[in-house]
Amino acid sequence: MPRCEHPGCVSAGSFRAPRSRDDLRNYFAFCLDHVRQYNLAWDYFGSASRSAHRAEDYVNDPLGVFGATHRRTDHNGSGYRLSTQEEKALALLQVEPPITKDRIKARYKALVKRHHPDANGGDKAAEERLKEINLAYSTLKHAAFP
Repeated sequence: MPRCEHPGCVSAGSFRAPRSRDDLRNYFAFCLDHVRQYNLAWDYFGSASRSAHRAEDYVNDPLGVFGATHRRTDHNGSGYRLSTQEEKALALLQVEPPITKDRIKARYKALVKRHHPDANGGDKAAEERLKEINLAYSTLKHAAFP
């Protein structure tokens, strides 16, 4: 095991820390105390312009790698980001882009006709499906679609 590379430290260097942002293949070896100290001083985002650029790279995260807050999609190029609930509602209503309030309303009306209990002989499953459709439509009618 290498020794900690912090000057004057004789502890084991069990923890790696990158030597520079430009060369992430070479590392320092530090003990726990010194790697913590190093990490506190590390500039994770570089300059402000670099961090803004990096954030843009991951706003549309289809695999959800960066969590739900970044897993939102931008419909119609409007810059509006959908919440997870809005995405689920769109999936339930099966609304395809470009998404507009008129398209959501038309799809909602078609689904209500198909799943209304009166049109299905009072079927309880149809009634439950209609409740889900109503909830999805309620979620989407308050969203910022054109």
